[in-house]
This record gives sequence, C-alpha cells and structure tokens, in this order.
Amino acid sequence: MKLRSLLFVPGDRPDRFAKAAASGADALILDLEDAVAASAKVTARAAVHDWLGQGGPLPRFVRINPVEGPLALADLDALAGTRPDGIVVPKAEGAATITALDALLTPRGLGDVPLLPIATETPAAIFQLGSYGAVAHRLAGLTWGAEDLPAAIGAATSREADGRYTAPYEMVRALTLFGAHAAGVAAIDTVYPAIRDEAGLAAYAARAVRDGFTGMMVLHPAQVPVINAAFTPSTEAVARAQAIVDAFAANPGAGALQVDGRMVDAPHLKQARRVLAM
Repeated sequence: MKLRSLLFVPGDRPDRFAKAAASGADALILDLEDAVAASAKVTARAAVHDWLGQGGPLPRFVRINPVEGPLALADLDALAGTRPDGIVVPKAEGAATITALDALLTPRGLGDVPLLPIATETPAAIFQLGSYGAVAHRLAGLTWGAEDLPAAIGAATSREADGRYTAPYEMVRALTLFGAHAAGVAAIDTVYPAIRDEAGLAAYAARAVRDGFTGMMVLHPAQVPVINAAFTPSTEAVARAQAIVDAFAANPGAGALQVDGRMVDAPHLKQARRVLAM
C-alpha cells in the first residue's frame, strides 16, 4: 500500500468524503476522534459505516477513539461488517495497545485490518516506541503527533516561534522514525498545520524525505499535491539509483564501485533500492 499522503476528513462531514477522495491523496483517514465533537459521534459513526460500505479503490483508514477510553467500543461496533483498509490508533502505548485492540477487533471480523498507531501522544508512549517490532505484522506503519503530548505534560507548545519543533519534540519525532524502521514498517510524519503556507509545507516535506520518512499525514486537500511530489523521487534521482543498482548487478562480487565518478558501496545500494521502490 503506497502511503505518501494520508488525508484526514471529519467523520461527521460525509459531504466532504467524495472531495477528499478526489484530492489525489494515497489514503483517507475518516476521523471519529478529535475532529468530531462528542455530540456528533453517533452521526459520524453512521456516516463512516455507510461510506465504507460503498467500496472504492482509494484506501480508507478510520481513526477511532482511544482504545482505553469509553468511546472505542462503539466505534468498533460501527466498523463491524465493513472493510476499512486500516485503523488509526490514537494514544497508542506500544505493543500492549495493539494486543489489546486485536482482542476487540477479532470478534468483530476485523482481526486482519492493518493498524497505524499514533505512537507519541502520552508520556508513557515514548518509552514504548521500541516495542512495535513485536507486533509489526499488524502494522501499516507508525506515526506521531506534536499536539497531544505537550498538552499532556503541561508544555506551552511543541514549536519555536519560527515553527521548528523544540528539542523534546525533535527527539520524539526522531524516536518515531527509528521505531518505525526498527519494526520494518512505514514511517509516517505528522501533519503540517499551516495549511496556507505552501512553501513551508514543501520545505517540511522535503526534510521528512531527507530524514527517512516515507509519507505524511495531511490536514487539507490543497496540501496533497505538495506532499505527493516531495515523496516521489525525481527523474534524476531514479536514474542515479538505477545506475547504482545496475553497476552492482554487473559486478556481483564488488564491495565498492565507481558510478558517475563517485565511490558507492553497500549503503548506497540499499538507498538506491529504496528510491526505486518509492
């Protein structure tokens, strides 16, 4: 499943579902959690159930409410009899949360639905980022958030005045990145909240690609083309990667080679294969 861009759409706004699906996003996240007021949860569950029943080629994830909270069971009941392509798991605290959720999914016929934990929204969650390898077979990827955690610890903000993350949240982002790669699953960066700042979004997405993320969550349809472009290798990058792969294929016993005047070795070959896979 290609996951460069995962676009959130509020579950209680079915009038936006079709527009979101036409945005070019690789997947939608139909939100039953933060984007939906308590008074609209029942309406949102019904709308999401109905739309999932219509099918369609675009992968459709559903963000449920926290597994340990009072609303998740009703969310899962609403998904029974449907086939979401994934479930986004907020407030996840490592493999234990995934195991607990699986026990609720299986009786509802959802035991094989891939899960995407938002893995950094509580202080305890940070210390469980290395545990996801034990449940990697259940995961579509791993992602993080920069809003709930500062609220949980009483921090004023997760960002500097210029929009950069403060040191604690840079650390959390990096730990999520390495936790995902350690588990062998997609590393999905968090949203860029300034929806009218196209230049800032492009710079943020380029940094995510540089650092090793494989996709991003998205708040607004207008952000999708910028993000998709960032996570799609350029023609020149593909050509360089293919040249490296071809050189090693022609010299299978070589540990290092010269390609276009530059020395390359095993790490360059691994990165070239990753570019071609993207």
